[in-house]
Amino acid sequence: MNAIEIKNLSKNLNEFELNIKNLEIKKGFITGFIGPNGSGKTTTIKLIMNMLFKDSGSIKIFDKEYKDDDISIKEVIGYVGDIPGYVNELKLIDIKKSICVFYKNWDEKLYKRYISQFKLDEKKVYKELSKGQQKKFELIMALSHHPKLIVMDEPTANLDPLVRNEFLDIIQEHIDKEEATVFYSTHITSDLDKVSDYLVFIYNGEVILKGDKESILENHKIIRGNKELLDSDTKKELISFNENSFGFEGLTSNIKNAKEIFGEEVVYDKANLEDILMYYTRG
Repeated sequence: MNAIEIKNLSKNLNEFELNIKNLEIKKGFITGFIGPNGSGKTTTIKLIMNMLFKDSGSIKIFDKEYKDDDISIKEVIGYVGDIPGYVNELKLIDIKKSICVFYKNWDEKLYKRYISQFKLDEKKVYKELSKGQQKKFELIMALSHHPKLIVMDEPTANLDPLVRNEFLDIIQEHIDKEEATVFYSTHITSDLDKVSDYLVFIYNGEVILKGDKESILENHKIIRGNKELLDSDTKKELISFNENSFGFEGLTSNIKNAKEIFGEEVVYDKANLEDILMYYTRG
């Protein structure tokens, strides 16, 4: 069983259109969702969370659609978004009291443990917390009802590296204990380098690349060489490329084929996730 299954999903928002033909998020793993701003990451997540209504297609969470089983689906999801939606003037303890009643699996002991671990004061007003403390509290609220699916939309944006690492460590710990699934949208590719198992790249409302992280990194390589090597055949091996007075630099998605064509006349370098995203979206 997959944690999320999307088929023929479409949503039109003014001049933007989302179209995802087929996307399966494997149960028990961390899947990173990557794309430039405006590519459709947040729209996709809002559709998964039933915050937006789709125009067509289907979204299944553990084989169930919202129209069939709304409450039981939301009970198994923990959500951490860019904008939490909490009342800024409320104390943390009051926010917790107002939300925990909606989850039959709420674990007060686990909540207290996380509050202590993160060194948060429940008597503080939410808006008085630092950005990092706010995100820690949002994560605590998302995890304290033992969710089987954690959906996160840019949760670590604007956080310093130490807080981001602490945040990701807690996520990994939860997955190991609960056998949970994480669908994680972010533009911070270094976070996904650290924790993700699978990757989904989205651009202009469409999925342009997906697969397990190790295979994607293994198959994609940056190629550098003399401009004279570029012709109609060699260009076909490159996702995209740029030229300068010294030569060319491009990205291949099939290193085996590239080596058969370019041989030893070029340099092959590793590509990181940021490189891959850049070359796929540049043209």
